[in-house]
Amino acid sequence: MASGQLSRAEALACSGCRHACHVMLYSDTKTQLFGRIPIRHIILMQMRFDGLLGFPGGLVNPSKETLEAGLTRELSEELGVALPMSVEDHVDSCYAPASSPSSSTSSRLITHFYVKKMEEEQIREVERAAASTAKDHGHEVLGMVRVPLYTTKGGGGLSSFLSHSFIGNARSQLVDSLLHFNLIAPQELQKALTQSLKTHTHSREDLQAALMLTKGQRKQF
Repeated sequence: MASGQLSRAEALACSGCRHACHVMLYSDTKTQLFGRIPIRHIILMQMRFDGLLGFPGGLVNPSKETLEAGLTRELSEELGVALPMSVEDHVDSCYAPASSPSSSTSSRLITHFYVKKMEEEQIREVERAAASTAKDHGHEVLGMVRVPLYTTKGGGGLSSFLSHSFIGNARSQLVDSLLHFNLIAPQELQKALTQSLKTHTHSREDLQAALMLTKGQRKQF
């Protein structure tokens, strides 16, 4: 078992640990971008209140509800739809990255990740409900986003998406799922990740230039 990963039983037996459940919802699609670029799959993520990308879900209390019941409750609040989740949708459980080097194991967060395949119209209904009836829309959740699995002529698409900031281990969960469920060819994903590393370098330079602008403005006052 990979470092940090736990079996479902081990995770639930952890004393003093907090638990959070999240899910990747996806469907197949035959639609095309600009009528010529195959989209292939619709994968939903969300822009969180803190500006980070993540998957729908949240904290659950296994002593009061099952993991799946807790996840369904969170989805109802964030998506406006009570999607039934099952043990069969569970992919893995693992310790979330420690918030600091001094974080103790007893207070650590265990994340439980699920993947649920749906019909395309069901995915579209989730998107509509998330923007119109979801309790947390505009508060804990700023909006749903789709993961682009294509690469445009200018190099945009998946590589640009992967260069954004993700919460916790959401980026690795996405990458693992893309490979595990054969949603993208390994060589395509490798190429996108390589390009993302280059994008990070340019982004750092842009941020440094923006920082210098703010310092220049401060000197004027």
